[in-house]
Amino acid sequence: MINDNPLLQVLKPVTHDLGGFKVHRTLPHRERTMVGPFIFFDQMGPARLGAGEGIDVRPHPHINLATVTYLFDGAIDHRDSLGTLQRIEPGAVNLMTAGRGITHSERSPADQRAAGPALDGIQTWLALPQDKEELAPAFEHVAAGDLPHLEGEGVSLRLIMGEAHGARSPVTQHSATLYAAIDLAPGASLELDREADERAVYLMSGDANVDGFELGVMELALLAPGTRPVLRSLGGARLMLCGGAPMDGERIVWWNFVSSRRERLNEAKRAWRAGEFALPPSDDDEWIPLPEVPLTVSYP
Repeated sequence: MINDNPLLQVLKPVTHDLGGFKVHRTLPHRERTMVGPFIFFDQMGPARLGAGEGIDVRPHPHINLATVTYLFDGAIDHRDSLGTLQRIEPGAVNLMTAGRGITHSERSPADQRAAGPALDGIQTWLALPQDKEELAPAFEHVAAGDLPHLEGEGVSLRLIMGEAHGARSPVTQHSATLYAAIDLAPGASLELDREADERAVYLMSGDANVDGFELGVMELALLAPGTRPVLRSLGGARLMLCGGAPMDGERIVWWNFVSSRRERLNEAKRAWRAGEFALPPSDDDEWIPLPEVPLTVSYP
């Protein structure tokens, strides 16, 4: 009997309530750590915080990874130890390469707090290839208008990273990466290219199926390699497509640290505890202490 299911694996989220908003995490997962270079996948919100409130993610460190922030609603002020101050708004991309080490904070802009800020977006981490894990830290912001935006027959695709459907994103890739935001109008469909060795689709909202196999909201569904499956929606949907080339070996995740070497993680823990990481110069009065039990870990 032929198995024509295009979905190799479906990862259900773990939800964390951070007070005022929730994050839904599908990577890392007990059943899988990475899809291409993607080693962390969080949906933030959607949420509307109360008047006078805001998101205040205090300064914290990263090593051996790159973070990608993409919003659909709201705004976040990014500050880092390179001296960067950058507001990200819907449709733009913040790419922060931690490399050998960086710290940053993420806070709601002051001008949005009075009315109660919105939050709706995806934050991902990308593992770096072993020969790039200790790169010099860097930050890159690409405005919404500089990203390829493909439209037609009820389909809207914004290419965040990589190549798809004949377009190429200007966002830096440290390894082959595919990342796109897709909106399907009611009744619309989209055939996916074979752009990446590893691919997954994530249904943020609405309804969608892949070759007739239904997707669950806030679930990450891995696609069979080498296929051209068709995404369809009856009532409309918002999805993310992610993937890329398989990473060059396993990665270990502990808190905000990712590395191919456990001893490197232990050194980063020691250095953060000892206060050896530089803090963002415009946000250095407080920071997140090293946890005893982190929320983000490799499994088992």
